[in-house]
Formats: sequence, C-alpha cells, structure tokens
Amino acid sequence: MSSKGQVVIPEKIRKQLGLKSGVQFVVLGKDDVVILKAIESPSISEFDKLILQAREQAVQYGFKQTDIEEAIKDVKSNH
Repeated sequence: MSSKGQVVIPEKIRKQLGLKSGVQFVVLGKDDVVILKAIESPSISEFDKLILQAREQAVQYGFKQTDIEEAIKDVKSNH
C-alpha cells in the first residue's frame, strides 16, 4: 500500500475479472480482511425503473411533491 493508501491489483487478477481503468469499488474491512467489490452505475433503463419505484413508494406512503421539496431544502440548508 502506498503512502496515499493506494493499492495495486495485479494484472493477472484484473484480466481474470475483466477490470478496466475507472472501475469503482466498495471497500469493506473487518479485522485483518479487506474486500473490494466492483460496482457499476445503473443503465438509464435501470435508473428509470428505480425512479419509478421510488415514485410509487412515495405515493404509497402519502408523500406529496411539497414534502420532497421541503426535505431537499432542509438537507441543503444543513450543509
């Protein structure tokens, strides 16, 4: 590990897993074990499905557009 905390993944493993430059990871650690899990951004169609699910749940729980706007305003004012 470098002084900046960077870790090199050996070329053989990168090729085996099909990892390309720019891949993002979730890093989990416990005791002396570190796990790197590659993550991908959802495709546009997957993102659209997630948005639709979020909207359906908001309606199910009785959220209104003004509730969401207020929550966003609260978060922005606290940062």
